[in-house]
Amino acid sequence: MRLKEIQRTAHQAWSPAAHHPIYLALGTSAQQLDASFNTTAALEIFEVDFSDPSLEMQLKGSLPTTNRLHSIVWVDFGMGEDGAGGRLVGGSENGTVTVYNPEVIMNSGAEAIVGQSDKHTGPIRALDFNPFQSNLLASGANDSEIYIWDLNNFSSPMTPGAKAQPAEDISVVSWNRQVQHILASANPSGKAVVWDLRKNEPIIKISDHSNRMHCSGMLWHPDVATQLVLASEDDRLPVIQMWDLRFATSPLKVFENHTRGILSISWSQADPELLLSSAKDNRILCWNPNTGEVIYELPTTNQWCFDIKWCPRNPALLSAASFDGRITVYSVMGGSLKAQQQSTADKISSSFDAMDPFGTGQVLPPLQVPQPTVQDTIVPPLKKPPKWVRRPVGASFAFGGKLITFGNPKLPPVQSPQPVPRQVFVSQVTTETEFLQRSRELQAALQSGSFNNYCQAKIQNAKSDAEQDIWKFLLVNFEDEARIKFLRLLGFSKDELEKKRSEEATDARTSGSVSPADFFSETPKENSNFQIPVSSDTDGLISQALLVGNFEGAVDLCLNDGRYAEAILLSVSGGEELLKKTQQKYLSKQKNSISMLISSVVTQNWRDIVQSCELDNWKEALAALLTYAHPEDFARLCDTLGGRLEQERTEKRCLQACLCYICSGNIEKLVECWASHRDSSSPLGLEDLVEKVMMLRKSIERLRNSEVAVQSPILAEKLTCYAGILAAEGSLGTAMTYLPENSDLVRGIDLFNGLRPFSGFLPHQPFQPQPMPIGGPSAFSPPGPSMPAANLSGPPLQPSSSTPGGLPPMPSPGVPPTSFMPSTSSASGPMPPSPHTGGPVPMYPGGLHNQGPAPPMASSPFAPIGSGYPQGGPGAPAVKPPLSPTIMLKSPLEPPRSPACRLVCDKGLLCESSIATLQTCQHLLYLCFPQLLQQLPAERVEQKEIPAEHMVLKSTFDSLVQRCQLAARDPQTKRKLDDSAKRLGYLYDKLREQSLSHNILNGLHEISRCVASQNYQRGLEVHTQVVSSSNFSEISAFMPILKVVMTIANKLGV
Repeated sequence: MRLKEIQRTAHQAWSPAAHHPIYLALGTSAQQLDASFNTTAALEIFEVDFSDPSLEMQLKGSLPTTNRLHSIVWVDFGMGEDGAGGRLVGGSENGTVTVYNPEVIMNSGAEAIVGQSDKHTGPIRALDFNPFQSNLLASGANDSEIYIWDLNNFSSPMTPGAKAQPAEDISVVSWNRQVQHILASANPSGKAVVWDLRKNEPIIKISDHSNRMHCSGMLWHPDVATQLVLASEDDRLPVIQMWDLRFATSPLKVFENHTRGILSISWSQADPELLLSSAKDNRILCWNPNTGEVIYELPTTNQWCFDIKWCPRNPALLSAASFDGRITVYSVMGGSLKAQQQSTADKISSSFDAMDPFGTGQVLPPLQVPQPTVQDTIVPPLKKPPKWVRRPVGASFAFGGKLITFGNPKLPPVQSPQPVPRQVFVSQVTTETEFLQRSRELQAALQSGSFNNYCQAKIQNAKSDAEQDIWKFLLVNFEDEARIKFLRLLGFSKDELEKKRSEEATDARTSGSVSPADFFSETPKENSNFQIPVSSDTDGLISQALLVGNFEGAVDLCLNDGRYAEAILLSVSGGEELLKKTQQKYLSKQKNSISMLISSVVTQNWRDIVQSCELDNWKEALAALLTYAHPEDFARLCDTLGGRLEQERTEKRCLQACLCYICSGNIEKLVECWASHRDSSSPLGLEDLVEKVMMLRKSIERLRNSEVAVQSPILAEKLTCYAGILAAEGSLGTAMTYLPENSDLVRGIDLFNGLRPFSGFLPHQPFQPQPMPIGGPSAFSPPGPSMPAANLSGPPLQPSSSTPGGLPPMPSPGVPPTSFMPSTSSASGPMPPSPHTGGPVPMYPGGLHNQGPAPPMASSPFAPIGSGYPQGGPGAPAVKPPLSPTIMLKSPLEPPRSPACRLVCDKGLLCESSIATLQTCQHLLYLCFPQLLQQLPAERVEQKEIPAEHMVLKSTFDSLVQRCQLAARDPQTKRKLDDSAKRLGYLYDKLREQSLSHNILNGLHEISRCVASQNYQRGLEVHTQVVSSSNFSEISAFMPILKVVMTIANKLGV
């Protein structure tokens, strides 16, 4: 692309690479005349300013000369620290070599000539300076004259050796670009001589055997010291020959594309793969010397270009001098000519503006001619990117914390046109070393199951007491007798209490009073005669009421007289209803600090305790729940207490609330509380949260013997962020294990798609139940205060001294259950307690006592409590207390059970009054009677039918999955579709139960219609609307996989 142009018939020289701004020096050319036959000569310097879109160049300085020039060079000798200056050297037609100071020329100084010599006897056609020592200059003239000039001592040149014979004109001299003492010269006959200045003699001569080689140019390879090119001016042989001095018998390569003789050549020092040539065929070509291919042709006029030069500073620029008297600056990078065309049009328009061509003295009105639109002409660049626009080095961060780096090191010369191999380095960048170390420790604990050791290490390394308390609570979840240890952590120990009571008794005996133990051990004195009062006072009325059996009246009289002990004793004989009334009346009248606790213990009303107690007594409230709370109420009450603490919005209360959530096993609440009061955005903060969540989750899975799904959106977001950090640090496999399955988060989907090619892990590892031997040495012995063996709920029943039917003892708290835990179990009938071996202390007053089983309770179903522990919290049994084999529950709501389930019940191993699936029963049967498992006939568990109005959903979605399975080819996609067929079963179950809201059902039917019409984009939009307007827990089981299926169908086009 043409950038600048000026009317001159001259030889040219660019300013050195270090010089700024860029200048172009022009010396009037010898043996050429313009149309005016002007014979004057001058040395001019122009500034090449590309901020000006016009073609003109600004003249910076001019110096008249006595002789015209055959050659000119601009060397960087004598340049100042600011990059200005240098020396201009010209070879004239009369054999004079003149050295100019360009700075003086541009400043219009008179003393611009620094040095001058007329040692040569003929015109000087060849000049070149040494690239290693800029003070050394070589010149060539007639009669094989070659001089080496030192600009520091310009008066005494030296010769490289004896003159070559026969004597010929020297047309070209060129310094080697790799070895500073090697110089080459060539003459028009096609012979080239290589000189060694250390020996002052020629070391090799090159000539073409065809004798048609008329050398017009010679250049050394910029990188390969032994290679050079020769250009032929002969129209019979318009070629460029590449020679290698190691094989100097014939040319290494011959470049043929010009049709007439070549006048000038120039080799780019910035890219050895760019070689310029101009010839008599009016063409300027750019060659790739490695391949011999012409990669660019400059658009030129119909004139020969006798001199072409690359710009040292801007490698994309070149200048060409033509015989029609033009000096033109081109760019090989292409571009747009719109600015130049617009500038030309503006000049033409302004030249005719307000003119008076007819001499009338009147200004012509502006022409009302429509202005033609300037056409934007695009000039294409080189076919290949030049070396200077290639990145010499580069770095880029890739997925998974990978750093990709590359470079272009200087390689040994390549003699073949094969591409140069380059190395790309892939390294792993880790910026969070502590995070990775802790993550590896967590992953090792999760894989090995060494949760106790992990928690112990965390306790030892805890930086604060609050952090230590949290890990102590988490550790208890993996140990036996969890509730007792929870109480100890809260500061309540049965042994310590007994010790204090003994000390108090000792002090009482010392003071002379009767100790409680002595009081109960004293034998009552015999009283042979006593009087029964029947008077009208209170004693008499009480006696009369008792004599006639009016217990209620007697109790009222005692209460009115303040005789509370007698009232309670009498109410015990009056029946359970009278006892409850008496307790209520007594407790309503007592308003002291202990009465509320006593009331809750007696009435089992713990809601008032957790809702009304002072928050400073949260430990006491939690201890009461651990001791007395019923299994189905425990988690809910702990969550209520934690919620009250969390509402205080202080860090101290937040940590206390976290302990409550750990006791209840509520992962979602723990995450929300921790995230709202602690910084979990940093990698280490997020690691703190994930460590606690995973330990709590594993303890719940250990008690349930089943997997705990991620249902909380906040937890899903945190785990997705955690997986993202792991992936960014290079732990791709570990990141896959934490990524929530079927996450609707955009980041989670993108992360899964990014991790999928790098890892063969599934996005979620299923929980594998660990078989354990049934029973064990440690029986379940819940803690509690020692109480008299009196049943406060009614008359005592006959005790059961042993475990009938071979029932195994209940697993202790913290030990995984030996059987299964049905995920949808609910009680539908009486639940007598399990008799325990040894001497258990009552855990649930009014329900379980060592006197024997309590009376049957009213039938009331209990649903599992959230995603936390099984009913009862960390210290409760993992399964409901088994019934005696002699008690067979029959309920019209009980579904038909499999033979495996019936056999287990009949053997006394387990009798579950709710739904027991065939798979779980067979699993338990395999543990007990593996030899009978294969003999059992399979029995189909019947399910309810999907309502007729919703059958279209099942048929449409099943058909869509089948079509996708037939069209899918990717194994990963097939696994997703197989999983989708299973997960859609949750939707169908909810349709059978008719538990979905009207809004969700309408959305599902709309999605079904979109699927039927294959309008999946609209279906995904409806899906988004339904998800955003519905309860996440209600749709989390099936809506994510429905989105996955529609996305796959849209991609496959089924």
